Amino acid sequence: MAQSQQRLTGKRVACLAADGVEDVEYTQSRAAAEQAGAEVHLVSLNSGEIQSMNQDINPANRYRVDRTVNEADAADYDGLLLPGGTVNPDRLRMNQQAMDFVRAFFEQQKPVAAICHGPWSLVETGMVNGRTVTSFPSLRTDIRNAGGNWVDQQVQVDNGLITSRNPSDLPAFCAKMVEEFAKGERVRHMTTA
Repeated sequence: MAQSQQRLTGKRVACLAADGVEDVEYTQSRAAAEQAGAEVHLVSLNSGEIQSMNQDINPANRYRVDRTVNEADAADYDGLLLPGGTVNPDRLRMNQQAMDFVRAFFEQQKPVAAICHGPWSLVETGMVNGRTVTSFPSLRTDIRNAGGNWVDQQVQVDNGLITSRNPSDLPAFCAKMVEEFAKGERVRHMTTA
């Protein structure tokens, strides 16, 4: 067990989140990566702190931002984590630098994990095209319209892209995230033309 807990030793993970992130999706996913030995940085739109939420409407906690998207470089990280909450990914997808940051992980063939509404960033960047993913059910049409194949699964892995539906999927999501981040770069991520 101790060996599996350190599968990400020496790896750096970027967690891209903004105000409105679902608290449990941020905290549990980050904790899973850190317990596996990764160094995790909270990357956001602005410096200072972000406000997390419980069930989208109840303020939860505030978390210190380690780097802004202007300061962060995907080349410095081994994987990307995109927690959900409705407001968080909606804010992120409206920011071109945040979307460029997400796209760079695919271009550099690095694993990406997105849960709940987190896949909205994948829709915005065109990175679901040709992929099988899951998400919160309300994103089903957005994913299909972006060329993705939406499935109702606890966790779905497609060539280094890990997706899950909601907080109840966190145990399976975190386990697969650690497994895929430990594998590292993928043979080839599909990209849009």
